[in-house]
Amino acid sequence: MKHQWNETAGGHTGTETPVPPLRCAWEASRRAQRRLLDLQRPCGDWEGEMVWCTMILAQAVIVRTIAARPYSDAEKARIVIHFEGNQMNDGSWGMHPESPGYVFFTTLGYVALRLLGVPADSPTLVKARRWLHTQPDGVKGIPTWGKFWLAMLDLYAYEGLNAVPPELFLMPEWLPIHPRHYYCHTRQIYLGMAFLCGMRFRANLPGTLRSELRRELYPEPYETIDFAALRDTLAASDVYVPISPVLRLIYKLLAAYQRRHSRALRRKGLDLCFDRILYEQRVTRYQGISPVSGLLNCLAIFARDPNHPDLLPSLEGVEDWRWEDEEEGIRYAGARSNTWDTAFAVQALVEGPSAVEGTAKALERAHDFLWGAQITEELPDYDGAWRDPALGGWCFSDGQHRWPVSDCAAEALSALLALYAHPEYTVASPLEPERLRQGVIFILSRQNADGGFGTYERRRGGKLLEMVNPSEMFGQCMTELSYIECTGSALAALAHYRKRYSDFPGGEIERAIRKAVAFLRRRQLADGSYPGFWGINYTYAVYHATKGLRAAGVPASNPAIQGAALWLVRKQRPDGGWGEHYSSCLQGRYVEHEQSQVVMTSWALLALLDILPYDNESIKRGFEWLMSRQLEDGGWPRQAVNGVFFGSAMLDYRLYHTYFPTWAMARYARLTSPP
Repeated sequence: MKHQWNETAGGHTGTETPVPPLRCAWEASRRAQRRLLDLQRPCGDWEGEMVWCTMILAQAVIVRTIAARPYSDAEKARIVIHFEGNQMNDGSWGMHPESPGYVFFTTLGYVALRLLGVPADSPTLVKARRWLHTQPDGVKGIPTWGKFWLAMLDLYAYEGLNAVPPELFLMPEWLPIHPRHYYCHTRQIYLGMAFLCGMRFRANLPGTLRSELRRELYPEPYETIDFAALRDTLAASDVYVPISPVLRLIYKLLAAYQRRHSRALRRKGLDLCFDRILYEQRVTRYQGISPVSGLLNCLAIFARDPNHPDLLPSLEGVEDWRWEDEEEGIRYAGARSNTWDTAFAVQALVEGPSAVEGTAKALERAHDFLWGAQITEELPDYDGAWRDPALGGWCFSDGQHRWPVSDCAAEALSALLALYAHPEYTVASPLEPERLRQGVIFILSRQNADGGFGTYERRRGGKLLEMVNPSEMFGQCMTELSYIECTGSALAALAHYRKRYSDFPGGEIERAIRKAVAFLRRRQLADGSYPGFWGINYTYAVYHATKGLRAAGVPASNPAIQGAALWLVRKQRPDGGWGEHYSSCLQGRYVEHEQSQVVMTSWALLALLDILPYDNESIKRGFEWLMSRQLEDGGWPRQAVNGVFFGSAMLDYRLYHTYFPTWAMARYARLTSPP
């Protein structure tokens, strides 16, 4: 792949207009650093909310109601505040902060509010009910996950739910469709669903609420609905991945088996699933890999035995995912991002050309947090539990649930190595070389055969598994992949380690680096960009790819690097910023946002500063725009969603608009080096 850099595309010619005043950039950087320091938490970490939707909150309300552990009146009021604050004008709730309404999220939100005691004639529920009733299939077309939750509340017949029998987990593990090969989040979700579906679990709702909800959710009498005919009926508003012909055939076979299933196999399947559920709860300190599967596990334990000793700690473990403030009330985050945010914040501060007061102390505290967040003990019998090794890794969160991730470990390692290499900062107790080595071993363990890196695990299944994706609302969620972003982060960390320490025997690190570089070169598109997966979208992937390639020693003059820079320059908006719309994730092509975005602009500038001279015209205009948007407190305004998972679920990482522009300003100020 060859790309030609030229003057008309914004290349450096030596005759560009002057860069922004150096003192201005220097002061902007220092103000940004002060603001970032102000956001450090008492335990030394940084964490911003990762905003998604109301689904987990609704499910938590349902689980607490079923398990007879209701919220206090004060908590209920604050939960209602969150639901009301996120309801759209038409009465619905959506997949993410900017999405249209979904039958799935609106139905669960409606049911949760009724369980909290909100009357059916409240304005919030009247609007929601009106919206549901105007949808072509109404609640009857709720996706399968919604059918499942309603069935457990006896608000949807199990006959209308495509079967998820626990016997699936009894299949030989070498079969390509065995759940062992699924992506870990999907595997854990269907573990709980299979157990509860296999039990045909139905909860008892208080008083007359069941009959009331049946009347409210469906315009026709509940008893007249042919639920069996609705198994494949899906609301068009909610479908991202339609039911494939292969999956439809499997559903028919499973339905036939469900009608005449073996009782002995059912008991064996239920026992196996329950054992796996208990293992997951115990080794994750009752948090689960996420609150989504954690809540299902709570229900599974309750369904098995309401007095089970693991139930109460499991319910308490869900509360570790809770997020609460005065403005937006109580909700649950889909993930906690302590390590992720802290690693980027440290790298942003270390990059600064001149430390502001308090930086050294803040970095010491951040170091102590990352020191304690690394996993230093291996999980018991991890292979038998379908887990990969965890020793040496870092999680997205504080590490308590012990599900480490490749790029989280990589960014943590890069942050620590950058701190250790800085001449002005020292820490009292740096990580021992052996622990750094364990971190590298963990990162290497997540490299796939194609040279790219997965997230939690190496890839376990083939692309054909996506043909049986049963989620309907999410894409590419059946198996681990090789991701541009994870590969860029891992490549950078390995390169940083190799510069400071010797290679492993046999040149293992160097070989992994070469494979990762080759992977990134293969995955570059003809226009110079890269497709993202975990952020929005091409801009995010280009940032990570160029970061990894440059750290690995690929020269800025390399055609692949120049092609990425050329693509970024061509996507720069007239005002000097960059802005990519979330719909680019849905459409598989670059879609420009109507407004420049602080986060995308920061990603673009960080990438370009690794490739082009700092006095390049595009870089100059980008920093002029970025500085013009800086607030008086040194931060930047929150704007559009900036993250994504599984193609359709957009996220707002609320600290991205703080540490990424701080990092970009720090690098720019360092390169300009004012007198």
